[in-house]
Amino acid sequence: MTCIQEHTQLGETNNSNKSNECENSFSYQSHLTKHEKTSTGRKPYQCSECQKGFSHKSNLTVHEKTHTGQKPYQCSECCKSFSSKFNLTLHERTHTGQKPYQCPECCKSFSSKFNLTLHERTHTGQKPYQCSECWKSFSQKSNLTVHERSHTGYKPYQCSECQKSFRLKKTLTHHERTHTGQKPYKCSECWKSFSQKSSLTVHERTHTGQKPYQCSTCQKSFSFSGSLIQHQVTHTGQKPYQCSECWKNFSQKSRLTVHEKTHTGHKLYQCSECCKSFSSKSALSQHERAHTGQKPYQCSECWKSFSQKGTLTKHEGTHTGHTPYQCSEYQKGFYQKSGLNLHQRIHTGLKP
Repeated sequence: MTCIQEHTQLGETNNSNKSNECENSFSYQSHLTKHEKTSTGRKPYQCSECQKGFSHKSNLTVHEKTHTGQKPYQCSECCKSFSSKFNLTLHERTHTGQKPYQCPECCKSFSSKFNLTLHERTHTGQKPYQCSECWKSFSQKSNLTVHERSHTGYKPYQCSECQKSFRLKKTLTHHERTHTGQKPYKCSECWKSFSQKSSLTVHERTHTGQKPYQCSTCQKSFSFSGSLIQHQVTHTGQKPYQCSECWKNFSQKSRLTVHEKTHTGHKLYQCSECCKSFSSKSALSQHERAHTGQKPYQCSECWKSFSQKGTLTKHEGTHTGHTPYQCSEYQKGFYQKSGLNLHQRIHTGLKP
């Protein structure tokens, strides 16, 4: 019997294996069967442990190993084990550097077809996964799953030390380091260590001077995205954070937090020299300079030094002639707000 005759007898020829759903043809009956399960959403294979359904038996077999902990496939390079041969193959590429899947748009290469598919969506803008609650769309199913937890409040990852729960496994990992003190990310320049890779990336900019975040209004650049957001408020004048006690508004949440302590009288930060307490760490740092005599802020014009950045800014106005505080009566300008307040008493007749 020839190969073609054998396939015909098995019902596995190109002509006979055509999908009724999408008109696609397949060389083998088994391939058509797998395809039809995917297109119809049918999942006939169910896990007896957690009742999760799968369209293919092979996927169920791999899944069941997550319950048994079985990992029969071991990397010959580093001895790490995996539950499926496919995952082992992907892992081995981290040793070989092999990236067989290339993007036709920008020629960037990837170690897996899945990662290439995700990357291609950055070119097409495709976001096939939509939240049924708020209709927000995502390019990855995993991102949708995480997002949906913001609606349900589901936090499946719990810290074994303090029982605090988290929506993301990586957030739990970061949190656990607050208990262990582990800091696996080290700066190659100064050897300072960090618990998160993102913190290391931000720190490295203090060495390189890189400022990737630029204000679209004045083109000023910043090392941190948070600094840019805080700066942009100076253009809009927006103050979205309001004190529930006195209704005063603030442009930054951190400033609201410091302000709220003036109502509660809460002063967490204490000077080790004189035991005076302060409501914010920055206020304590400024106070400690009164003991040390440290003046880290220096004028580039006359080299005079100051203990506070705000005092330096006011001083620089004496060189530039910039007087931001204007009297509405005489149009006279002042370098400092306190100077304007004193001047206005001439108009009001107020005596301190």
